[in-house]
Amino acid sequence: MSNSLELSNTVRRDVLRMTHSARKSHVGSSLCCVDIFAVLYHSIANIDPKEPEAEDRDRIVVSKGHCAAALYATLAHVGFFPVSKLAEYCTNGSPLFGHVTVGVPGVEFSTGSLGHGLPFAVGSAIAASRDDSDRRTFALLSDGELDEGSVWEAALLAAHHGLGGLTAIIDRNGLQSLTTTEATVALEPLAAKWEAFGWNVVTVDGHSHKELKRVLELPTTGPTCVIAETIKGKGVEFMENQVLWHYQPPSDDDLAKAIRALEHEAQQ
Repeated sequence: MSNSLELSNTVRRDVLRMTHSARKSHVGSSLCCVDIFAVLYHSIANIDPKEPEAEDRDRIVVSKGHCAAALYATLAHVGFFPVSKLAEYCTNGSPLFGHVTVGVPGVEFSTGSLGHGLPFAVGSAIAASRDDSDRRTFALLSDGELDEGSVWEAALLAAHHGLGGLTAIIDRNGLQSLTTTEATVALEPLAAKWEAFGWNVVTVDGHSHKELKRVLELPTTGPTCVIAETIKGKGVEFMENQVLWHYQPPSDDDLAKAIRALEHEAQQ
């Protein structure tokens, strides 16, 4: 892909096709973090699909494991495995499970049960510090995931160790499985909470590639939390900000309508 915007539009179309074909959920949760993945894998992270186990590679930990379709499509299009493999998503015998799973080239850590990715990322960042390595660790979390106590335990530990190589990105779409995050367990004031835990905090438009690149390139002296304000179902108007699409897969008509909308957007 020539740029991250082209990558994100292509990945969104693949997410729709994958969830439709497999009749699997989390299409809305995948669409909202596509731009974050596109910027990370295309423009920020020090990774080489030809050397996926390189010791000095940056680590990207996808704690929000239910956005597997978006991650797999991104990994395929940046060269970790053939794009044709995406057709095997959630089929018998395929490693492309519905939640992020080790065994897929480019995947660092299996997730799905929420709250586990940031603790792993903290351990990775501590290891980098002890190795005197300048490799970075990125962790993508959902906002609903912040209900988990293990997230805040890891946040305390990261600040205690002053982990400047660690960046947590929160996909702040405001919705979780059945309703809004605020109706479930209120998170606001979210930035102030992370600041109180000793983190640098930056809030950005999670769909602006320019803003994401700017904040993810900033030098830091401690752990950084990027609150990426996103729209669940981003890119498909009838799916946007609709909790229905947390679980419902697109029908034949939904798929056709959504693909047309994305193709029109790509031509603008």
